[in-house]
Amino acid sequence: MNWFRRLTSGLARSSNRLVEGIARAVGRGGLDAAALEALEEALIAADLGPSVASRLIDGIRNRRFDKGADEVAVREALAEEIAAILAPVARPFAPDPARRPHVVLVVGVNGSGKTTTIGKLARALAADGRRIILAAGDTFRAAAVSQLRIWGERTGSRVVSGAEGADPAALAFEALQAARADGADVLMIDTAGRLHNKTDLMAELAKVVRVIKKLDPDAPHDVLLVLDATTGQNALAQVETFRSMVAVNGLVVTKLDGSARGGVLVAIAEKFALPVVAIGVGEGVEDLSAFSPAEFARSLLGLSPQI
Repeated sequence: MNWFRRLTSGLARSSNRLVEGIARAVGRGGLDAAALEALEEALIAADLGPSVASRLIDGIRNRRFDKGADEVAVREALAEEIAAILAPVARPFAPDPARRPHVVLVVGVNGSGKTTTIGKLARALAADGRRIILAAGDTFRAAAVSQLRIWGERTGSRVVSGAEGADPAALAFEALQAARADGADVLMIDTAGRLHNKTDLMAELAKVVRVIKKLDPDAPHDVLLVLDATTGQNALAQVETFRSMVAVNGLVVTKLDGSARGGVLVAIAEKFALPVVAIGVGEGVEDLSAFSPAEFARSLLGLSPQI
């Protein structure tokens, strides 16, 4: 299955909900004030958020559709408007070959898919001939360490781990030393995500960054925040929270197949303008891919790929 079909299948719940809402809004035969209001409500219901919905409605209004507005034409127009919002944030994950190792800190709440995302990114990098080291920095969850070891075996990557409850900062320091000694291209560091005690987590992440900088003042070179799309608008609050803790410079949005809330990615892009380096639509190794604004927008609107 090619990626567009995989993406369309994964976004089906979000797409069906949105397409049905658009059909109801446009079905009365024209885009009068009432239809536009109904269309805006459909966009908000699909988790695009009030700000994005308002912006999209302005775009539709400016296109001056004839009275007999065609539903597909409206969806095509919305896809173009959404792709335009998303275009500035599309940035594939590309470690700098001049940095050896390129240090990536991966953050996010527990259950967002951090460890799986690290494994999938490591798989893609290993397939490209990169030498990878993975650091099991979520030392308080044995399952996270075990999962990372499995990904290490799958990708031929060395995994640096410590005893349960070990100091994550000390482990990150050890992992960076190992990556340097091994001549690794990329070091990916998993982290805890226990938001029930934000103060402790903030202190922990700050210490990890501080200790890494003792070896490389420019590290971490990427801080990727993994977001679970099924949390809907709460994902925006997570971006705010983690940005207050650490210098997030990239997003990975996972589990877009898990609910009808896929539109939240557009809301996040519009509000924060942070690069979206990858999106995920399932648990399979092929279900994480670089982010294409046009493909995402067309899949979300239930449209075929552009030829």
